[in-house]
Parts: sequence; C-alpha cells; structure tokens
Amino acid sequence: MPEFRYNQKLYYNPVEFAMDRIGGTWKMPILWRLKDRVMRYSEIKRDISHISDKMLTTQLRELEADGIINRKVYAVVPPKTEYSITEKGKEVIPIIHTIREYGLKLMTELGIDDK
Repeated sequence: MPEFRYNQKLYYNPVEFAMDRIGGTWKMPILWRLKDRVMRYSEIKRDISHISDKMLTTQLRELEADGIINRKVYAVVPPKTEYSITEKGKEVIPIIHTIREYGLKLMTELGIDDK
C-alpha cells in the first residue's frame, strides 16, 4: 500500500493508521470501560488509577475528535460531563477483546499473574 497523509501526518500502512486512533497505553482501557456504560471523568480517572489528569484529558479529547466517544456536558453547578462510546467506537470493542485475550494468553504462558 502506498503511504498517505491524514491531518498532516504521514502513514505507511492501515495498521499504523488504526493504532494511531485506538493504540497507546490508555485509549483501549478507556474504551473497554465505556463499552458497557456511560461514565463521568472522575469515574474513569478512579478506575484507571495510574493515568494522569493531563493524559486522561488528552486521550478523551482525541477519542472524541475521532468520533469514537461522545462527550456530553450538563449546564449545572458543579459542571457535569459524561462520556459514552459511539457506534463507531463499538466497532473497536471486538478488536480490543481479541488483543486482551491474546495478552492474557501470553501472560499465562509466561507465568504472569493477571491480578
């Protein structure tokens, strides 16, 4: 496949492009948590304890910009913001499930406890 540009970034293959949308340390864990329910920022932060506020905010913004999650802001005091997965985002869940199962298999083979 020939290389291509998207948002001024050069990509060499579709896997690289897809991983830029959903890859990295935090995007898949965020999506995995949103697959079954709507969550507030603080709930996601509490559930992913090692993520910084700056990183969580960045990842949520990128996922929203790519149409993978929705962000709904309520005009109340204090402000309330909820995140949910979109139909486009739901398409990613089987891929995350497969990667997760493969990771668990590798961990088992290496004797790593997943707790």
